[in-house]
Amino acid sequence: MEIFTVEGAYYTYYNKFPAVVDVSLGIRKGEKFAVIGSNGSGKSTILQILAGLLFPSQGKVFFYDYELSEESLKERDFLRSFRERVGFVFQDSDIQLFCPTVMDELLFGPLQLGMEKSEALERVSEIMQMLKIENLRNRPSYMLSGGEKKRVALGSILTMNPEVLLLDEPTSGLDPKTQVFLLELILALNEAGKTIVIATHDLSLVDEFQFKVAVLSEEHRIEKIGNAEEILKDEDLLLSVNLIHEHIHYHGQTAHTHIHSHYLFHKH
Repeated sequence: MEIFTVEGAYYTYYNKFPAVVDVSLGIRKGEKFAVIGSNGSGKSTILQILAGLLFPSQGKVFFYDYELSEESLKERDFLRSFRERVGFVFQDSDIQLFCPTVMDELLFGPLQLGMEKSEALERVSEIMQMLKIENLRNRPSYMLSGGEKKRVALGSILTMNPEVLLLDEPTSGLDPKTQVFLLELILALNEAGKTIVIATHDLSLVDEFQFKVAVLSEEHRIEKIGNAEEILKDEDLLLSVNLIHEHIHYHGQTAHTHIHSHYLFHKH
């Protein structure tokens, strides 16, 4: 069963700058799905379209069999159902955090959805323990490190217990220890039945989690959709979309080229 279906979507910023061009894809319930591409290829735009934060100028997006649009999100029942079931974590946590303290941040979503405060507090306590942020409960967001902000931003979504998590560059700017923690948590959430959709240019992440992958070109089109192994073996494709590149070096008068990618040279 497909949770999201995108059919021929276009999106242009300021009616000038194309961000998504004729994109079609489907994401199944319980799937791990990655949208990959170079910076500026449209990854984040696609995630925001799936989150109902942006709407395509052409084409259609469906959540299950219901069209996701500005009009449908004005319907109170659909809006509530969609916001309960789909959570979005921005690449920049500062965009997402706005409450006075971490506790307020984690309580905000459940209370907005009408949950009883006692139940919301219980859920917040569970999520704080899961994310190991109990000691931050009374901190304002400006007193958090980058990794702490990322955990709190994720926690503010997990307290609503969505069935779909949309994660924009989830490991960006994190130290290695926090990256490992976050990735293990994402895997555990998927194994618990949640659908995970990420935007990334980190090929090692795609390899580690064996996502289904949609590859975006620098022309903002999907070049290929396939499993991680198939995509990562296609060096010509990865070169063409600027996810890996060639190095040139010289021995005397002879030039040599080789593929350069941290992923390709650090596989285990």
